[in-house]
Amino acid sequence: MSQLRIIRIHNELLGTYGDQGNAEVLAFRAKHLGIDSTIIDISYDQLIPRNGDIYLLGGAENAAQLLSLEAMKRDNALKDAISDGAVLLAVCAGFQIIGNTFWANEKKVDGLGLLDIETNAGQTERCVGDVVAHSSIFNLDLIGFENHAGRTVLGSSTKPFATVSSGYGNGDGKTDGAVQGNVIGTYMHGPILARTPALADLLIARATAQ
Repeated sequence: MSQLRIIRIHNELLGTYGDQGNAEVLAFRAKHLGIDSTIIDISYDQLIPRNGDIYLLGGAENAAQLLSLEAMKRDNALKDAISDGAVLLAVCAGFQIIGNTFWANEKKVDGLGLLDIETNAGQTERCVGDVVAHSSIFNLDLIGFENHAGRTVLGSSTKPFATVSSGYGNGDGKTDGAVQGNVIGTYMHGPILARTPALADLLIARATAQ
């Protein structure tokens, strides 16, 4: 690999709570590891390139989330990239977008189907506050911040990203996020890679192992 290509998708829409900073952390950690990298910002009116190594989705409110989803449904670029070995990290609204279905503006919406998850509308209070969790899949302690109403249920093809010791996570207070191959979803802002740089290193290792 001559250069690690970090694709930041719809930063103008999915940049809530500093999630855009995950790209900068990846570039910084790549440099530390002796790997050249470039961050490529893709606006919602642009097609997503298929030749990225790490793709990033962040958080957003409902209107921006739906705009982003509509744009990504133009083609199968993200699905094709993942099939070719690329890594995807999706946070909060981005996490919901890549699932099978989620709720927005009181309507059930079909997602991208990249993760076998369903996100239902929250019936009571929002899930807001700090999260402390441990990922047994990656053997990492994680911390972050969550602010969402959705309750996410994992299908048989996915595993929880982490076990929650403090916070709501997927809404059950037990697990956060989901993992399916090189696709990782989480509700943790922070940005999460700034608060857990070891996760950034892991994503880079996966992306450069192609």
